[in-house]
Amino acid sequence: MTEFATTSTAKTLGRRKFLAGIGATGAVLALPGCESLGGFSLTDAVRRLLYLSSERAFARLTAPGGFWDEQVAAIGLSNMIGARGGVVANILTSTLFKDRLEHAFADIAIEGAERAAPIVTDAVRLIGIENAIALINGGPTAATGFLRESMATSLIEAMVPELGQAMRIANEPLVGELLAGLTGINISGVAQNLSNRIDTAIWTEMGVEEAAIRANPRATNDPVLIGVLGGGSLL
Repeated sequence: MTEFATTSTAKTLGRRKFLAGIGATGAVLALPGCESLGGFSLTDAVRRLLYLSSERAFARLTAPGGFWDEQVAAIGLSNMIGARGGVVANILTSTLFKDRLEHAFADIAIEGAERAAPIVTDAVRLIGIENAIALINGGPTAATGFLRESMATSLIEAMVPELGQAMRIANEPLVGELLAGLTGINISGVAQNLSNRIDTAIWTEMGVEEAAIRANPRATNDPVLIGVLGGGSLL
C-alpha cells in the first residue's frame, strides 16, 4: 500500500513538472511576431489558438484519473488488448482486479500523452500556415484539424515504442499477469492500438478546447485572441 502511494505521489509530481514545462513553452510562443495586430500576425494568432487548445487538452488528459475517465474507459480495455482464449474476460471478472488494471493502463496512457505533448508544441511553433485567415474564419475546430492533418501519424509513431516499453516494465503486477496470460500477444501491436486511441483522444480534446476558445475568446485574457476571434470574421 505504501509502495503504491509513493508511486502515485511520484507520478503526480512528475505530471506537475510536465504541465509547468508546457506552460513555459507558452511563454516562448507569446513572443511578438510581425508588425500587425499590435506586434502579432494572423499566423501568430493561429499558433496561439493551437497552443492554448493543446495546453488545456493535455492538462485535462494528464490529470490524475482524467485520461481513463474521459477517454479510455469509453473504449473498453478488452477492445484495446483483444481477447485470447477468454483471458481478458476472466481477468476482468473481479471488479477490484479490473479497477487496478484500468488504473495501470491509465497511467500508461498518460505517459503516451506526456510523450506527445512536446511534439505537438514543436509542431505548433514550426508549422507553416499558408492561409491563416481561412483557419481563423473556419469552423470551431478548423485549426486543430489543420494541425492534425499536417502532422499525419507522427504522434502515433513517436508513442508506440515508449508505450510498448512501458507495458513491459509496468510496476503494476496485474499488467504483467495479463500480458503473460495472453499467450503469443504482440506487445508492439497492443502499443500501436493504444497509441491510436491516445492520438484520437488528443485531437478530440484539442478540438473541444479550440471550440470553447472560439466561443468565448475573452475568457482567455489573451488580447490577440480576443482581437482576432472576438470581432467577427476577417475578410
